[in-house]
Amino acid sequence: MVLTPEPRFSRRALLLAAGGLLVGCSQRPEGEKVHLRLATGPAGAVYRRIGGSIAEHISEQVPGATVSTVPSRASTDNIRMLRSGEVHLGLTSLDALIMPDGSAPEGLSAVCRLYDSHLHLVVMAGSPIDEFGDLEDKRVSLGARDSGTEFTSLRVLELSGVNVDRRYLSQAASAAALRDGEIDAMFSLTGVPTPAITDLAQRHPIRLIPLEAQADALVRAFPGPYAPATIPATAYAGVPATRTVAVPNVLLVRTDLPEDLVYAITDTIFTHTGTITSVGRDGAEAVPEAWHINVRTGISTASIPLHPGAAAWFRDRKH
Repeated sequence: MVLTPEPRFSRRALLLAAGGLLVGCSQRPEGEKVHLRLATGPAGAVYRRIGGSIAEHISEQVPGATVSTVPSRASTDNIRMLRSGEVHLGLTSLDALIMPDGSAPEGLSAVCRLYDSHLHLVVMAGSPIDEFGDLEDKRVSLGARDSGTEFTSLRVLELSGVNVDRRYLSQAASAAALRDGEIDAMFSLTGVPTPAITDLAQRHPIRLIPLEAQADALVRAFPGPYAPATIPATAYAGVPATRTVAVPNVLLVRTDLPEDLVYAITDTIFTHTGTITSVGRDGAEAVPEAWHINVRTGISTASIPLHPGAAAWFRDRKH
């Protein structure tokens, strides 16, 4: 199935361009196959699920392309792998991507905005921590090293002046450590609901600490990637609606990927949003965050430029 308009490119042109220009791509002997690598995230993270679903759909829908996923520590790690050429596509939170001068890292551009992550601050139900200031000197997981959770939670702590005993654990490891009393609280910047927190809440009562004041501080200090938001009461068992901050997630691509290939990838994402939410062939859980992927918000990548192929797709959608 060819997903882009016939006048834009032929199947053979797409494949030959992809085979000749992709750094580190594998080719079959006939030269008509291209293998892409997509950096996702750690165990228990939405990035792992949604990245896997996107990779599966690109492999099925883009002629000659196959995509394998690469587990990672998430946002900052994905940016590093993209810049080094280890991967061709990757997920990242927008705040970790934007450079101090507002630009994107050299050699990278956006395919689209996907969905927004929400910053969770999770404690067990019986915890003495009732508000953000109670974190002082407590054992707190800031997420895995090089993750979006680490990036954003460090910003929040620096703006608030609260000092904590910092731990660096993945989402799944953070949830297990919180359950076992090895830490007092965990940050998680992720989609809603997120598997690691959902699993914890189903087995043990938890609470979310409100982050309304911290959201306002982030918006003032770093205009652009942040917005006040609410984690709904329907997200986690027994947890009421909680004010927090939201950060958009972006699908990044190396700028040296061929325009027509990225055009086809963009078309796949927006044409098959409904099926990206479905259970995959391996029986993986559905990806509800994919319902937030839409053309209207997909083009909104702030100061991060769209790849020319993605920009062409969005332009064509206006006609």
